[in-house]
Formats: sequence, structure tokens, C-alpha cells
Amino acid sequence: MRTTVGIIGAGPAGLLLARLLHNAGIDSVVLESRDRAYVEQRQRAGILEQGTVDVLREAGAAERMDREGIPHDGIELRFDKRRHRVDFPALTGGRSVMVYAQTEVCKDLIALQLAEGGPLLFEAEALAVEDAESEHPRIRYRHEGREDVLDCDYVVACDGFWGVGRKAVPADVSQVFERTYPFGWLGILADVAPSHDELVYARHDRGFALLSMRSPSVTRAYLQVPEGTDAADWSDEEIWDELDRRLETEDGWKLERGPITAKSVTPMRSYVHEPMRHGRLFLAGDAAHIVPPTGAKGLNLAVGDVVTFARALTHRQETGSTELLDAYSETCLRRVWQAERFSYAMTTMLHTAPDASPFDGRIQRALLDRITTSGAAETDLAEGYTGFPLD
Repeated sequence: MRTTVGIIGAGPAGLLLARLLHNAGIDSVVLESRDRAYVEQRQRAGILEQGTVDVLREAGAAERMDREGIPHDGIELRFDKRRHRVDFPALTGGRSVMVYAQTEVCKDLIALQLAEGGPLLFEAEALAVEDAESEHPRIRYRHEGREDVLDCDYVVACDGFWGVGRKAVPADVSQVFERTYPFGWLGILADVAPSHDELVYARHDRGFALLSMRSPSVTRAYLQVPEGTDAADWSDEEIWDELDRRLETEDGWKLERGPITAKSVTPMRSYVHEPMRHGRLFLAGDAAHIVPPTGAKGLNLAVGDVVTFARALTHRQETGSTELLDAYSETCLRRVWQAERFSYAMTTMLHTAPDASPFDGRIQRALLDRITTSGAAETDLAEGYTGFPLD
């Protein structure tokens, strides 16, 4: 089989790239190692930046998002039982975010790809990327019990940290920058209406807490827990009690409880692989970078990567110039490092490290006080949260 762009991974990045290329008249093939049901059910991100929302609309993939997604014009910060709302549109010239789960984005893009786009092969495991430095790289993959080859002009690896894409970049040209955090997030889904109409980020001496949502009837919440925690060690009652403690306010706000339907622990790390391109192999999303989830940046960074690639390849097709393709890594990394900075700042401001001193706690409170009293500091947070420009 032959195509212009071989895409490894049918997460939101790979699927959106296939859609953008289809709309530009460029053919592609998507290889996904998992089955369709798994892709449409795996719980991941739920916050879409303004730029991501705009791209989905422009791509013709936003009909259900606009009908069922929940627009959010701000977040609430809590510390020392105080509450402060950050008003995004007022601080950013009208930008906001959308609560719409990654699973739903994937469902929408899969339906479009199967109806209108090129081949999308589920249970097609990419085994290796070969000849990346040539004009015709290839992907060896296994599908329906036999090995095959996809010949391409370009390969885009949207296959995550453990995929074959990143491994195809030679070690002698790779640089890795990373930081691990001594805590994780215990996340839950619960069948109860959210207790607040916007996300709540709480800094507490016992640890961070986040109150979120998946729909008007489903609450998503997180607790900072020690690294290596097993979710099964926490009972439902213990989780609700701890959320109550960390989200408590001086005005008597009440947390609504309900049946917990899922719980899991997410490790926290920051990671960047440079460069994001080797020959005609391009890395996108978690294959190139990982952020702690505090800043809601992971999915949105992946969208920025594939938008950058689609624009560059379209420019190549229309003008013959490889200028934008050659600049892919540098262009993406400018945005990646801003998102890494923002996510790191949010994480260190709101989480309590195991070895934190009283001085560290005072610095965190001073940072939060600055945001609540300085328009410039509050604007910086709002601009970072709603997203850095895709161009």
C-alpha cells in the first residue's frame, strides 16, 4: 500500500491530521494498534483550548461538540478557604475553553474518517519506521495476522511515548529534557452533577485538588496523592472526605457526592524530545512531549503539532517550497516550551511536595495572592490556560 502521509496512531492528533489533510486534498493512511472500541472509550483529556475548538470547527468536525460540549469562561482558584474566579474572556479579548472529552473528539473524527477520508486501519500495529532519511520512508506494520509495508512520502508519528515513531530517531541526534514529580493524581468519575459550574483548582496543605466535569450529570475530580499510590487503596468515602477537606471554603460551599464509577492514578511528568523531526519522520503529541495535566495542555499541544504539519505540507503542495516543513520542529517547540512552562508553573504553585518547607508554602500563597490582586498576573494565567497561538 502507498500513500502521501502515513499516520501512526488514531488518537485525536492522528485523526485530526487525517481530516485536515483530506480537506486539503492530500491522501493519508492511519494505522492504529488498538481496536475501535478501545480508542472511543479510553479516558484522557477533557479541556479544549480556544484554538482547538476553532480548528475542529474549521475542519467540519465540531457539530456534536457545539451541541453537547460545555463552554467555560473561567476557572476558580481556591486557597486558604478563599475563592477567586479568573474571567477568561475579560482578560484575553474573548477567548475561552470547552469541556468536551477526548473520547468524544475521537468518536467524531473516526466517524468522519470512515465516511469521507482515507483508510483507517484498527488493530494495525506499527512495528518500525524505516528509511526516514530517504524521500520514501516506510512503515512496517502487522494487520490481520500478517506483516505488510506502507510506503509514504512522509510519516507522522502520533503514537505516544511508547510508540515506534520516537524510537526511530537516532540517539545521537536526540536530546531529552524531563522532570518527574513525587506525586500523582487520583482521578474519579462519579454519577453526580458537578458541584460547581466551572473547574476549581485548589491549593491545600494536604495536597492539590481539582473539581471538574465530563457532562452536566457526571463529575470528574482529582486528588494529589503520593507517587506509586494504588487507586484501590482509597475507598469512595475516603475520596469524598478528602475532596471535602481540600475544597472547603469559608462561605459554606457544599460538595455533592454520588456513586464513583471509575478511579485511577495518573503519574506526573514533564518531557520534551528534540528535535521533533528526523528526515521525513515527524513526531507529534506525546511522541515528542508530555506535560503534567495541571495546565490542561496535552491534547491541545498535539493539535498544535498536527495543524503545523498540515499547514506546512499544504504550503509545500501549493508552492513547492519546503520552508515550513523544514521549520516544523522549531515552530512546534516554541509553543511546546511555553506550554511546558505554564504547566510546570501551575503544578508547582498548587501541589504540596513531600519535602515542602513552610517557606515553600508561603511562596505558593504569595503566587496565588499575586494572581488575585494583579491584572497582569491574572491575564498571564488566562492567556496560558486558553491557549498559545497555533501560528
